[in-house]
Amino acid sequence: MTASWLSIALALVSAFLFACASVAQQSAAASVPEGTSLLSALIRSPRWWVGVLGDGGGYAVQIAALWVGSVLVVQPLLVTALLFALPMSAKLAGRALPASTWALAFLLAAALAVFIVVGDPSEGDTDAPLSDWIVPLIIAAVVIGGAAVGGLLLRTPGARALLLGAAGGLLFGLAAALTKFVTDLVESDLLGALAAWQTYALVGSGALGFYLQQRAFQVGPLSASLPAVTIGEPLGAAFIGIAVLDERIRTDGASLAIIAVAVFVMVVTTIRLSRTQASTRIETETMDGASAPPIATDR
Repeated sequence: MTASWLSIALALVSAFLFACASVAQQSAAASVPEGTSLLSALIRSPRWWVGVLGDGGGYAVQIAALWVGSVLVVQPLLVTALLFALPMSAKLAGRALPASTWALAFLLAAALAVFIVVGDPSEGDTDAPLSDWIVPLIIAAVVIGGAAVGGLLLRTPGARALLLGAAGGLLFGLAAALTKFVTDLVESDLLGALAAWQTYALVGSGALGFYLQQRAFQVGPLSASLPAVTIGEPLGAAFIGIAVLDERIRTDGASLAIIAVAVFVMVVTTIRLSRTQASTRIETETMDGASAPPIATDR
């Protein structure tokens, strides 16, 4: 029982650190004008580096939580990062978080937790041949590429942040699906790991996902980008797990219906969250005759 409570406490601390990291990184990225080299500007930002340290701390505490507790306890609790991050971001911007945003955030976190717990995928074959990867990777590339291009070309900040965040999250999901194979190979055959295509796919998808996440933070509100990243990762990992690695989720009638409803709620609430800040800002400008205070920057 003590270990269970400790894992819960550690998971919540990890979620809080991830939330702080996202708020710091989004604040730093939002201060970089488009047309300026994003990464070169970010590496000169102390606030952004605080966010990177927060991510590192969050991962370290997450590992500790998983060491003393169950995945089915720890992983759902990590989605509470949304509930920490959105009010912190609003406070930094000098505005109150609307009740509708609170409701959507709680609904999204609950739906994501249900998806993780009820889906509970079985472990599959991490050493799938390249031929099994080709079609799913093409499908993933088309979806991710379409989302990234839409995020770069559209004008609405909320839609851009949502699409870029979703693309980044899907790439993180791909990286997660590759991690088990690569880490096992590193332990047994380091030279083999250096020659395996999965290693380079893992590094590439992680790096590109990170860049698109930072771009999502730059172009729009955290209420649009972070939920999209958060749901993109498990959905991307689940797609690769089922299509390539022969993982299986619960498919009995009740479980499948619950999973379908959870995914629907996740998608709808994420889209609604991406629109919430824009509509709130318009209302604020109408009532006050001025725009909401900008997010503080490093400049």
